[in-house]
Amino acid sequence: MTSATDTDEPVVAPDAGAAPSARDRIRDVAVQRFARTGFAASVRTIAADAQVSPALVIHHFGSKDALHAECDRHVLAWIVDAKRANMGPATSGQLLQVLAGADEYAPLLGYVLRSLQAGGDVARTFVQHMIDDALVYTGEAVAAGIAKPSHDEEARVRYLVLSSLGTLSLALTLDPPDDPEDFGSFVRRFLDEQYLPMIELFTQGFLTSRRMLDDYLVYVGDPPSSPTDGPAPDAAGSDAAPASPDPSTDLP
Repeated sequence: MTSATDTDEPVVAPDAGAAPSARDRIRDVAVQRFARTGFAASVRTIAADAQVSPALVIHHFGSKDALHAECDRHVLAWIVDAKRANMGPATSGQLLQVLAGADEYAPLLGYVLRSLQAGGDVARTFVQHMIDDALVYTGEAVAAGIAKPSHDEEARVRYLVLSSLGTLSLALTLDPPDDPEDFGSFVRRFLDEQYLPMIELFTQGFLTSRRMLDDYLVYVGDPPSSPTDGPAPDAAGSDAAPASPDPSTDLP
């Protein structure tokens, strides 16, 4: 039975200058194919993209799983190289922009985004790199008085990174690009659409008081009694109206 991926037009590997070996060429087009249609792509489809026989793919890699693992290693090495080459921008909160700006690396970025959806080593390593970088530049922002300190900086950074990547992955699921070459523009378009609400939330906040945070800090510091004991009565009485937010109170 022919799958949907088998009927897609072949992906042409980019010309990197020196002619790659047959093994490297198969790996490169596999990265592009996985980026384009996901990890359900068949060995037959990858072989057609590379203009080789399926038997040659198996000869070099042994199995589709082994080819996938080789693609993972290749993309993880690329992430490290990209970080080293773009350390300044990447550690200033611009890693995604750096990756998307290198159009020749768009298929690799597409592979990373597919991996975020599928999970695995590439996704875990990529996310951890972003968290590690975010801890550095967020700490610098706090020290410079640009950002407010957190009760748990690592937890805050992890939440922000996972939230942003989760939003990006959902956007990719709902509106995937037709071609791996379009992943760079896809990410740039996504960021353009998200900047206003993101900056608004970061600068103005959402709640009009910090009462919810204060209540939570009391809860985690002194958890309430078990339901069988019954809650302690409110000092103002159970029918008392809630206090109005203090507009002069800083946002959390």
